[in-house]
Amino acid sequence: MDHRHDRVPFGPRAWEVTFDATTSAELLRDVHTELLDLYLEDRRSDKDHLFEDPTAPHEVYTPLLTRGWSHSVKTDGTQTFLPPEGLGGMNHRYATTGSDGPVWRAWGGYPSEPHWQARFSAGAPTTLAAAFAASLISIEPLHRAVKQIPFHPRPHLYLAPAAATQPPSQLPPALPSAPHPVGRAR
Repeated sequence: MDHRHDRVPFGPRAWEVTFDATTSAELLRDVHTELLDLYLEDRRSDKDHLFEDPTAPHEVYTPLLTRGWSHSVKTDGTQTFLPPEGLGGMNHRYATTGSDGPVWRAWGGYPSEPHWQARFSAGAPTTLAAAFAASLISIEPLHRAVKQIPFHPRPHLYLAPAAATQPPSQLPPALPSAPHPVGRAR
């Protein structure tokens, strides 16, 4: 899946976000939600967040660090964030001079053989990378049937049976409300 945005129709690409076909729908949903929010905010204001996003890079990686991800910085202008279990990660190229590669790259699985990848080019709103990172660290359970989970990541997932739905219980009748104090203005 590709998102490309141009300042001028049919002009040069201003920025691009690319996802592999195997990228989780939840990760895509959060980025698409943020993209729509930026678009709607731009329509309601005189701002242009789709092309001039003021979000600082630390908005992307601070949540990763607070969740226990490790951080390494190289002298080539890149920094890498890895989760505690080492399966997946996010790379940020903070020195963008003279390079065409992605500014943000995330992957699931081992870096040499990722199960999925996401790439955010130079100029892509940092807010979108922050939404993606927030999805990566989310601990909200995903509801999937076993047949919906690809075979290769299954050993690395915590699987739990779905909780049985309880029928709504009979609620006791509502208690009468307390009388309003006399003389109190409404």
